[in-house]
Amino acid sequence: MESENTSEMCAKEGRSLDTGKLREMVDLDRGLIDRRLFWDEPIYQLELERIFARTWLFVAHESQVSQPGDFLTTYMGEDGVIVARDRSGAVNVFLNSCPHRGNKVCFAEEGNRRRFTCNYHGWSFGNDGVLLGMPAEELYKSTCEEFDKSKLGLHRARVASYKGLIFATFNERAPELEEHLGDFRWYLDVLLDNDEGGTEFLGGNLKSIIRCNWKIPAENFTGDSYHAAWTHNSAAVGMMGLTVGKIDQERTYAANMNGHGWQFGMDMIGNAMGMAEQEVLDYLRSREADVAARLGKLRSRMVGAVSSANVFPNFSFLPGYNTFRTWQPQGPRQIQVQTWTLVNRNAPDSVKEKYRRGVARTFSPSGLFEMDDGENWENCTQTNAGFVTRKQKLHYGLGMNSEIEHDELKGNVHLRKYNDANQRAFYRQWLELMCAE
Repeated sequence: MESENTSEMCAKEGRSLDTGKLREMVDLDRGLIDRRLFWDEPIYQLELERIFARTWLFVAHESQVSQPGDFLTTYMGEDGVIVARDRSGAVNVFLNSCPHRGNKVCFAEEGNRRRFTCNYHGWSFGNDGVLLGMPAEELYKSTCEEFDKSKLGLHRARVASYKGLIFATFNERAPELEEHLGDFRWYLDVLLDNDEGGTEFLGGNLKSIIRCNWKIPAENFTGDSYHAAWTHNSAAVGMMGLTVGKIDQERTYAANMNGHGWQFGMDMIGNAMGMAEQEVLDYLRSREADVAARLGKLRSRMVGAVSSANVFPNFSFLPGYNTFRTWQPQGPRQIQVQTWTLVNRNAPDSVKEKYRRGVARTFSPSGLFEMDDGENWENCTQTNAGFVTRKQKLHYGLGMNSEIEHDELKGNVHLRKYNDANQRAFYRQWLELMCAE
């Protein structure tokens, strides 16, 4: 009998991790987390099955596939997918794998096509994933009794969108996207709905590799303001001539729901100052009254504020810098980072260009801030795998009793964004999905 490959063996071992073992690894009452979460192969294989194959994942912005025939290729977990708009105007997401022998049917990153043809045997598919034809089709019809072309299209995912953001899931039993996002939509509107013209992704997609576990950057963006004043201080001094300084913690918050998290202040343009572009600051100030009329005074102060956010599991962004990214897993110890710049569609072209340059200067493979983060994330992943090191649990106990009632803010709200509340909420959602059969 052929031996099982490593992934199959690890997947079986991962499924043998019963609920009790997993819950021992994530002690939310005490704020302690097992280091095995960040390097263990069986745990990672179980994540692919129970998180990435089950929940809604961000795949594109509608502006990236705005015309019929437009497409891009990306990943859902380690599953390659094509996101394409068909002739009817509908957006489809399907596996980038031919059902004949499994070859990729599209090697391009983006473009416009009427069909996708596998270069192994010539099977051809529409931009709705339907099998259109193959060489010697008559032989299939005459020699294969069960041949049914309608059942041999590219495997499709469910697709839904929220104000320009397109999500997909291969789980037919997953709740609707609006339920998955929940009250987080109220926060997303700070970026997605502060102008009547909506938003767009600027052209181009920065891609880079970081040798870290996907959860480390995801939890960082869901709410690790604590690191900024220390990790990024030298970059802030070098770029702006300013120290990060002490933040007034009594006017900052952490909010979470369904594993999504947003940590923020009410300083309006605090984070945008990192763009070091006066035109961007002037643009934000000029729109404050209009945003307040549209979203309310409180949310108008969140536009451009010092903040970070993550949509569970792996879709993160920085309001203020307007950088959006996904942490695509490539094993338990490596990710591919995909980075875009989001702008208001109605913003002046010069402002859009300032945002593009600002993202490249701060959070890109050569960005001053991202280089700081990437080095830390790689070291965390590598160090956690040590035999003796892994015996010690990691501490996630900051702000255990910080939850408050707030008249306007949605979700589970905590005072002070120097807080591990959103990280604990992230791992609570992680644990719930990992323990669900």
